[in-house]
Parts: sequence; structure tokens; C-alpha cells
Amino acid sequence: MTTITSSSIATITPSRTRDTGSQRGTPGADPHEDSKHFFWTYTEEPHRTRRQAIIQAHPEVTKLCGPEPLTKYLVVAVVSLQITCAYLLRNSPILSWPFLLTAYIVGATANQNLFLAIHEISHNLAFRSPRANRLLAVAANLPIGIPYSAAFRPYHLTHHKSLGVDGLDTDLPTALEAAFLDSILGKAVFCTFQILFYAIRPMMVYNVPLTGLHLLNIVAQVSFDLLLVRYAGGRALAYLILSSFLAGSLHPCAAHFIAEHYVFDPQPTAKGRGAADLVPVPETFSYYGPLNLLTYNVGLHNEHHDFPAVPWTRLPILHDTAREFYRDLPQHKSWTWVIWQFIWDRNVGLGCRVKRAQALKGVGGTQSTASAM
Repeated sequence: MTTITSSSIATITPSRTRDTGSQRGTPGADPHEDSKHFFWTYTEEPHRTRRQAIIQAHPEVTKLCGPEPLTKYLVVAVVSLQITCAYLLRNSPILSWPFLLTAYIVGATANQNLFLAIHEISHNLAFRSPRANRLLAVAANLPIGIPYSAAFRPYHLTHHKSLGVDGLDTDLPTALEAAFLDSILGKAVFCTFQILFYAIRPMMVYNVPLTGLHLLNIVAQVSFDLLLVRYAGGRALAYLILSSFLAGSLHPCAAHFIAEHYVFDPQPTAKGRGAADLVPVPETFSYYGPLNLLTYNVGLHNEHHDFPAVPWTRLPILHDTAREFYRDLPQHKSWTWVIWQFIWDRNVGLGCRVKRAQALKGVGGTQSTASAM
């Protein structure tokens, strides 16, 4: 269900080193046994190169950058929906079908939407004012139940600036995760509890300094949680926390965490092929299906990494404008299938990520990569 072609990758990737720029573990090793060694590359990440090529071919795409006013209204609507659901379920037993089904179908989808609203806001794409964006992110955080919006932004901007850089990109699994979860059971555990891995891993890789925004995020969240328990009871808060857990678990919308950068079908290093014939392992995969309607078009992930300053409503326009750059890039047809394949395919694992050793300057900066174009 994953489509990969090489033509456009080859034309826009920086010149490759003698070993084609990407090497996974030990050449010739069994893919399953070698899955914890990652794909190591010695080239620059591909998005900056493609961005420059697109701007040269279609200079009008720069006009797509800037805030999307609709975002703030959607955040208010989804926050209101979750608070309403939490209140209506205040007297329902946690282990009852109405509670559990609402948490999975409505709550998890809504909180995943809020995760991605915070992702969008982290690029200053809701308001022109940075302060207004920070405050909206804190508000969007409320139904999630756990304060994280302030911490997310610096880690996420570093993910863009240092894509795949070992020790900086906290979206990458650690070597320990890749080694201990390298089995069907291990991958099932990872998919079930991936929200916890994504929450804990960044702090294990490096720490960002605490700021006043972190304190505001914590105070606002704790105050909201206490008020909710005071006026609606503990089950209302339990609904929000469960919704957040399910949003990062075995849920179709949660598959985007895996679909975006895990390598499902790399170009094979076939015996007898020359280095010049090989194509660098793709680092980012897109998805163009209907679940983008619920997730701020995060499936258009090549487009997003190429132009982080383009908001979610204009990513399809970017795709259509520069279609010749995107039509042959790797893409997923189904997020549900992504989870299934990730767990059951012995050739796919946590080590199926592209890593690089060199780092771009700056960690957790205040601007996205495209903001400095």
C-alpha cells in the first residue's frame, strides 16, 4: 500500500557520496536482523533542496505563507466539543460502552486534532503575533489534560531544522527503543503506547530550558483540570486523559506519527548495482486520504517539511502548484494499513528511520525553517 518511485527524488537530492548517501547497518545483512541499525546518510536533508527548486520553478508559492484565520475558530470549536463531552459523561462509569466508545471515536479524534492544532500553531500559523499563537496553543492544550504545548514547540522546530540528526531530532527512536522493541510484540507495544514514548523520549535526549511560557502552560492546565473536577467530577477529567491516550494509540489518526518518516519500502541495495544507480532512502512520506480533513492536512508531510510556513489550508494548493515535484515521491494510501504493516511486517521496525550525524545550527529556535526564506 506504499507507493515509491525514484525519478523526482533523484533529480532534487543533493549529490550523493560514494555509498549513495544512505547506508543501513551492514550491507547484505538480513533486513529483520539489521532493523535496529537505522539508515545512516551523509547528505543534507532533502526538503531545503526541494524548497529552493520549487521556488525557482514556481516563485508564486511564497505568497502561500502566512497565518490561517480559520485555525483559531476550529480550536475554539474542538475545545468546546471536548468540554461538552466531558461534562455529559460525568456520571457515566469509565468502563461503560458509552464512555469508552465516545472516548475512542469522538475524544481521541478531537484530541488528535488538538495535537495537530498545536503543531500548526507552533509554526506561528494562527496569528501574526507570536504571543497570540503561544496563548492559543495553551488554550488548545486544555482538553488534552496534560500540559505540553510550551515544551512541544522547541522540540518540534528542532525536528524541522535538524531532521534525522542523531541526538537532536527527538522524533527519532533511540537505539534502545529500536533494539528492545524489534519484534511483533514490541512494535505492538510501541503503537499502543506511542503517546508515552513521544512524551518521554525528548526529555531523555536533551532538555530545553524552562521559560515563563512553560509555567503559564502548567498553571493554566492544572487550574483547568481542578475546575473541571470541582464542577464536573473526576470522570470528566478521566474522559479527557483517556481521549489523549487513545489519540496516540491504536487509532487511525495516530498512524500519522509512524507514516510521516518511517521507511516502509526503501530502494533496495541490490547486489551488482552500481552506486550511481541507487537512490537515497526517502525520509518523508505523504498521505493524501480523507483523514486529512480531521488532522490539519498533516498527511501532506513532504509539502509541510518543504514549506513549514504554509498553513494547512494552503498545502493542497502548494501540492497542485508544484505537482511535478510531488507526484513521484513516496506516499501512503491508508493510515490504518500503516499501523497494520508496521506491526506485522518483519522488514519494518523502529530502526527504519534515516539518521544523519551532522547538525544544522540552532536548537529549538523561534522560527521555522521556512520563516527565514
